[in-house]
Amino acid sequence: MGTTRDRLESILARLTDRAEEERVFLKLYEDAARAAADAADARRKAGVSLGPLDGSIVSIKDLFDVAGEATTAGSIVLRDAPPAASDAEVVRRLRQAGAVIIGKTNMVEFAFSGLGLNPHYGTPGNAVDPERIPGGSSSGAGVSVAEGTSEISIGSDTGGSVRIPASFNGIVGFKPTARRVPTQGVFPLSYSLDSIGPLARTAQDCANADAVMAGEVPQALAPYSLTGLKVGVPRGRLFTETETLVAEAFEASLNLLSKAGANVIDVDIDALLAEMEKVTSPASIASIEAAEIHADWLDAKAELFDPRVRGRIALSASLPAPVYIRMMRRRDALIAAMDERLKAIDTLALPATAVTAPPTVPLLVDDQLYRQTNLLVMRNTMVGNLFDLTAISLPIPGQPRPVGLMLMGRNGYDRKLLEIAASVEKAFAA
Repeated sequence: MGTTRDRLESILARLTDRAEEERVFLKLYEDAARAAADAADARRKAGVSLGPLDGSIVSIKDLFDVAGEATTAGSIVLRDAPPAASDAEVVRRLRQAGAVIIGKTNMVEFAFSGLGLNPHYGTPGNAVDPERIPGGSSSGAGVSVAEGTSEISIGSDTGGSVRIPASFNGIVGFKPTARRVPTQGVFPLSYSLDSIGPLARTAQDCANADAVMAGEVPQALAPYSLTGLKVGVPRGRLFTETETLVAEAFEASLNLLSKAGANVIDVDIDALLAEMEKVTSPASIASIEAAEIHADWLDAKAELFDPRVRGRIALSASLPAPVYIRMMRRRDALIAAMDERLKAIDTLALPATAVTAPPTVPLLVDDQLYRQTNLLVMRNTMVGNLFDLTAISLPIPGQPRPVGLMLMGRNGYDRKLLEIAASVEKAFAA
């Protein structure tokens, strides 16, 4: 394993070698990271530990405040913004836990897409196939963990922005229940839907980072018996247009769970999904709230935006307030109805994304294909945000391209979901 400093230097050397074409990281903190690594090594040598994150090499998405610098959120709109007065709360907690923060990772401008494209800083190539998209909006986060330039990366998830890059790059991505992890000092996409979550190699690493960020004490995940585990499969509208590779990998994972003793049953949530689609038909919640967040510069700095991002936000800028308020009240009722539906099972299971990572180039030149692909890629993951659930994407082993199995749990049942995920992960590895 070596020292933390040795692992850090190995990563920094890799990044130096490719500095001319770097697209995964937007900023590196070499000096601060070396100091943190040396401190972690000194503690380890003295037999002292701050916990499981002590000495872990962690990257953070470009929307987290770091004291003394502008938070740009993957944009050039904010490059001249005032510097942050202090670290984001989650960054502060990670530092206190001994994390070695190596740098900020690339992202979709203002986190407004699930594909991962960024015209300002370049698009990171998928870690498995650089000709394919990384997934977004936490694009650099997913690639960094998968390629080994971070051990853990912290992203945000508003419609799937942690789970999509995890699925596309073959790693684990965890979305906690919204508001469990503080968003203070995190540039928002949607006040109602944003969650802060980790990407890592294992469910346990995600659980450790999540606990630290939520202000809890990290603990080993207890084994959750798969025998008798009630796994609900929401067949119907979430399974249309699914790539054959994804469908076959998903069915193989269900068969494995069944053989391990799980009780796999169909759960019909289509009526709830249809009603949520109707409720949000005037505009997406994220676009409405983003229109308020960006109101001061949406027109004044229009030429600095990615046109695909600005266009979607601008469409919602004139939506009447009563429409938005009614939308949110109806959403609350649907959240309660979904929670009632999920009481009969332990977890929902479905493909994290309906397709594997598509090639990048066609999406760069075809706006209609971009929009269609973005909607399809986010379709399954956004259920977790709209209905205020907790969710995780696990890589299904043995596939020619990465495929994510998504498990979703009830609001507030984050620990249970992580324990189930760790047991599924173990079954996958057997």
